[in-house]
Amino acid sequence: MTTVPKGFSFAVAAAGFKRADRNDLALIVSERPATVAGVFTTNKFQAAPVLVCIDALKKSETARAVVVNSGQANACTGEEGLANCRATLELVGKALGIAPAAILPASTGVIGAQLKMDRWAEAVPRLAEGLGKAAPTDAARAIMTTDTFPKLSARSVTLPGGTVNLLGMCKGAGMICPNMATMLGFVICDAEVAPGPWREMLSHCADKSFNALTVDGDTSTNDTVLALANGASGVRVDDAKSLKLLRQALLEVCQELSYRIVQDAEGGTKVAHITVRGAKSAAQAELAARAVGNSPLVKTALFGCDPNWGRIVAALGRSGAEFDPSAVVLTIGGILVFEKGQPAPVDLDALLAPVMRHQDVEIMLDLHAGHGAFTLLASDLTKMYIEINADYRT
Repeated sequence: MTTVPKGFSFAVAAAGFKRADRNDLALIVSERPATVAGVFTTNKFQAAPVLVCIDALKKSETARAVVVNSGQANACTGEEGLANCRATLELVGKALGIAPAAILPASTGVIGAQLKMDRWAEAVPRLAEGLGKAAPTDAARAIMTTDTFPKLSARSVTLPGGTVNLLGMCKGAGMICPNMATMLGFVICDAEVAPGPWREMLSHCADKSFNALTVDGDTSTNDTVLALANGASGVRVDDAKSLKLLRQALLEVCQELSYRIVQDAEGGTKVAHITVRGAKSAAQAELAARAVGNSPLVKTALFGCDPNWGRIVAALGRSGAEFDPSAVVLTIGGILVFEKGQPAPVDLDALLAPVMRHQDVEIMLDLHAGHGAFTLLASDLTKMYIEINADYRT
């Protein structure tokens, strides 16, 4: 059974933003002001809730609640979209008796349409009445769009001052190639942490999790990860050992959620673990890994269980990373495939056939050019992905 961090409660409601048969509003509330951290999409077309969140985090180091809707992204909606976003916070704040400025918004869904404010007005009272009656799984399910299952991760960590709990949830299956800091992630924690360390932790963990995955190479207008730490456990985290342990627990939560996103990629059947090491720098290693992970030819080979390693080295060769091609070593599933500028002198198709049938496929590229390294999670590209996205609005 998942241990929910102390001092947090949840609510869900059906507003009918896109479908009438499911909950599409979720609410997470802290009983006290919580230290807040956030990372957001770097897409130039940032959605209204992203802009409102960024502004809120500049003005305050704490928050009381997060409200999330699925079905409408409220992106590319101009000043009206911003006004509507703020109006939803007024509605929720009035219903809960919380200052609107202490509530953070997040949205996911179709870009371009204005929020259906009449449905917000009808649903928010039900949302408030249901506070404390929903489980984390209910909230995780309410924020889904094309996801096929709710995504949660939890950790308890024993610190010198006592035990604290973390719980994370996220949504995302397509338009996934976060560059942040349609993917949303929320982490709650009952530790007492100062704003500076908490925000640094989330930024660090996001870079090693949510920013290290790709489904289709598309960065959403709405990517948001928020983390709230409310101190309800009574455990203060301010010494080096405790901060290190909490950071590791937060990283594990974020990385497990990231894996679930790639595992649930729209139409996906594979999770490729692409590691590039021996690059001139970490940035060059990332450049190389993303070229491989975003290559449609590599992704379709993964779907077809085809050990077409030539697609991998070709993607690497156009990545922009600097290396000597004759020094590159490629292994797949631990099997040596390519070195010294040519394939290994074995029957690679036969050796790799069972490896390619696994859901998780390990791809390792050593450039022998330096000490930079980066690992990227990537999905395959399937016929179902095309069907899902071709029919997304129709």
